[in-house]
Amino acid sequence: MKKELLKGLSEEQIAKIKTCKSQDELLALAKEEGVELSEEQLSAVSGGGCFSSNKCPKCGSDDYQKIEIEERVDKRIFYKCKKCGEMWRR
Repeated sequence: MKKELLKGLSEEQIAKIKTCKSQDELLALAKEEGVELSEEQLSAVSGGGCFSSNKCPKCGSDDYQKIEIEERVDKRIFYKCKKCGEMWRR
C-alpha cells in the first residue's frame, strides 16, 4: 500500500487497514473510525489500488486472469477473478 495514502492515520488504524480483504471492508472501516478519505484515497480504494496482493480482493482466490487494455497514451491492467468474477486494478 502506498505510504502517502496512509498519511494522517494512527498506527492502530493502519494495522486495522492491513486486515481488510476488500474495498467494501476498507470503506466500512473508514466510516466506523470516522476517517474522511481524500479524493486520492477514495480513488485508490475504488480502483483497488490499495490491494496489491495477487489474490482477489473479494473472495481471496489466486485464480485470476490479467486483462490489458491499451488506450491512446497508456495501457491499463485489470485482473478478473475466475472464481467470483470480481475485477480490480492494482
